[in-house]
Amino acid sequence: MFVAVVEVQLKKGLEEEFRKWVNESNKDLSKFDGFVNRRLLATRTGKHAMLVEFETQEKFEKMHQTQEHFKIQSKGHSYMEAPPKPMFYEVIS
Repeated sequence: MFVAVVEVQLKKGLEEEFRKWVNESNKDLSKFDGFVNRRLLATRTGKHAMLVEFETQEKFEKMHQTQEHFKIQSKGHSYMEAPPKPMFYEVIS
């Protein structure tokens, strides 16, 4: 399994809107081949990250090449103070 952990810095006051957008956009992302799950995480201090799971890195990258993903990503970025910071992992155990 391929996992992306994406640190996001949300604009003040948009946390609840962003959470709703994540839930709605997950419905669109679930249509992509290889999509497993995407969750919004929050620390106790108010920092946020996205946990994205795909069957393979190749399927993840293929999804990123679509116009539909571009639209989803553009909307998500509109809630952010700064560009997201992704880290990528392969599940090994």
